[in-house]
Amino acid sequence: MQNSDDQQIAAQLSKAIKEFWGYDDFRPQQLAAMTAVMKDQDSLAVFPTGAGKSLCFQAPAVCRDGLAVVVSPLISLMKDQVDSLKACWIKAALLNSSLSREEENEIAQQARAGELKLLYMAPERLLTDATHRLLKDSRLSFFAIDEAHCVSQWGHDFRPEYRQLSALKQLYPDASVHGYTATATAKVREDIVKQLAQTNCQVLVGSMDRPNLIYRVARRESGIDQFVDVINRHRGEAGIVYCISRKEVESTSAAFQQLGVTSLPYHAGLSAEERKQNQDAFLREEALVMVATVAFGMGIDKSNVRFVVHAGMPKSLEAYQQESGRAGRDGLEAECCMFYRAGDFMTWSRMLEQSDAGSGKAGAQSALKAVADFCNGTLCRHVELAAYFGETLDVKDCGACDVCLDQLPLVEDALKLGQKIVSCVYRVDQRFGADYVAQVLTGSQDKRILQNGHDKVSTYGLLADDAKRDIRDWTEQLIGQNFLARVGEYNTLQITDTGRQLLRGELTPRLLKPRQKTSGSKSTKQSLASWEGVDRVLFEKLKNLRSERASAQQVPAYVVFSDASLRDMARRRPSTLDSFRLINGVGQKKLDDYGEAFLSAIISHCQACDVTSDVKPPPPTSESSKAKLPGASALLAFPHFDAGLSVVETAKELGRAESTTMGYLNEYIRHQKIVDYTRWVDQETGSKVEAAIESVGPGPLKPIFLALNEEVDYNKIRIVQSCLENRQAATT
Repeated sequence: MQNSDDQQIAAQLSKAIKEFWGYDDFRPQQLAAMTAVMKDQDSLAVFPTGAGKSLCFQAPAVCRDGLAVVVSPLISLMKDQVDSLKACWIKAALLNSSLSREEENEIAQQARAGELKLLYMAPERLLTDATHRLLKDSRLSFFAIDEAHCVSQWGHDFRPEYRQLSALKQLYPDASVHGYTATATAKVREDIVKQLAQTNCQVLVGSMDRPNLIYRVARRESGIDQFVDVINRHRGEAGIVYCISRKEVESTSAAFQQLGVTSLPYHAGLSAEERKQNQDAFLREEALVMVATVAFGMGIDKSNVRFVVHAGMPKSLEAYQQESGRAGRDGLEAECCMFYRAGDFMTWSRMLEQSDAGSGKAGAQSALKAVADFCNGTLCRHVELAAYFGETLDVKDCGACDVCLDQLPLVEDALKLGQKIVSCVYRVDQRFGADYVAQVLTGSQDKRILQNGHDKVSTYGLLADDAKRDIRDWTEQLIGQNFLARVGEYNTLQITDTGRQLLRGELTPRLLKPRQKTSGSKSTKQSLASWEGVDRVLFEKLKNLRSERASAQQVPAYVVFSDASLRDMARRRPSTLDSFRLINGVGQKKLDDYGEAFLSAIISHCQACDVTSDVKPPPPTSESSKAKLPGASALLAFPHFDAGLSVVETAKELGRAESTTMGYLNEYIRHQKIVDYTRWVDQETGSKVEAAIESVGPGPLKPIFLALNEEVDYNKIRIVQSCLENRQAATT
């Protein structure tokens, strides 16, 4: 139960987040983190990306007297946050090397005069004598250390300059220090508190689970087809494709451009100006796909990234959590796809051996093994990620990963298959690697196998009907489940104690059927809830208006409005400024800056399309969350059908075959509950089909087709029948 002081603090903070940011409520643990700042109690908040960490220090800064100093590692990250704060009418500034002497002096004067609420700077700038004099002359409120994992040598992105921040408690004993990061294991959390010299520190750890992210992991095939499939599922939406090397970044981005995908490269080999230009273009949505190394991302505060693709295995699950977490920061559904190769593990291992990681190499190798096991895992991805960070997720079916969406069908007799592979490792005396074992199992005539006499062992050719690649996949899965282990410089396979239990039939592995190429478009509960009731045509109009405003102001699109706000507008369709203010993410500043323009667009759309204004969205129901949604490709066609385009016209717009687009139309009719078929079938023909259905009954199309003397094609019959089914459902 809150005491009276806490209640007053909560009321003050609640008023601030509504007035400046347009939020009606706090996200989990935000209030606790903010309260610690308000009470000057040192704190460390470990919340996943998208949980609203920045607000945890920005809102208290607005409510408290004095200047809050924010330590941030990248200029781009500072600039994005300062731009967002200014858009919400909050006085904020940054000090960095990009400013002129006159600009620096002006900001210093504002800080001394008490005209700023937040001042951003890098750790190097913070600990200079000039900054010390400035802060002593200012009314200092508190310090916020963003990306605090950079403090710890056990963190995945350690930065030595962050170690110097331990001096803050000595230099400014009256100011509290607060750390914020998205990923930190228990060991990293302890190190952060120690290195920042925090006292009586309140450590808040949020759930690492991001239920709005749909995780998919697959073995990478040759070429870029898998990446393009993901991009095609998100046409017109922003995404990031991560590659391990600079060379692959360049070649992948160039290939995308040839295919008509607006993409740009980003890696440390580009000049600072090129990186800035490409990043700004991505933020303004002039380029929708950024192809990058892991050098890109930490400084990106872009809320509407709808997909993140890893073109190879990341070096750790901490890195994967950070990088994949750049998707869906607005809380809406987003897709995270990892395509890994067997050689990725060796690539990272070589890079690690060549690095100067010193005593940290053992920890890095352990982290690398954990991500390799994750790739070959057959348990819920959300559960596995949470478990790595010490969290137990009580979920039977997350509905948002390839495992729980039944996109990873299991081998029926995994025990027998596993025994064959492990037995083969035994028959070759546990002296060879996975590739050699697979060759023996397929019955290869390789010279080395014949010389070693392994064509005579009982397991030779035992899996001759299976592809070598599939056997390698199964072997990796057995390694990931600790039935086999790689040992030594040459990664020879050895049987573990668990593997011996498998041979005795005491344990059964989980092995996946050979992967089939799928569209991966099975729908999720999250996508249903976030799009339910949204007028998609209006959403696209508002998105274009947002882009125009963002370009005019030279700010990222999300600074104007997030995708969540645009969907809420397209769902509610407000007709007055009072009702527009009820939209998620609309505060007084944004109402003043953009209200009239966006309201005008909404009213014009409603009048032109003759649709209702001021819609009250229905409360979410458990039934609606279980409803079957159309495929992602079909959803791309919906705005075209909404706009009145024919199947032929829509097929041309989407670059799809007419037969495929006809399938999209049927999904559209079912999902949108269309009852009038006359847009596609003339009344006379439709009446004949209705009579035939009444005569032979609904169901299979062939009896209806025959009852019509084969004079009406199947497509028209299907359209009429779908509309009749919707009509009947509406009356029951």
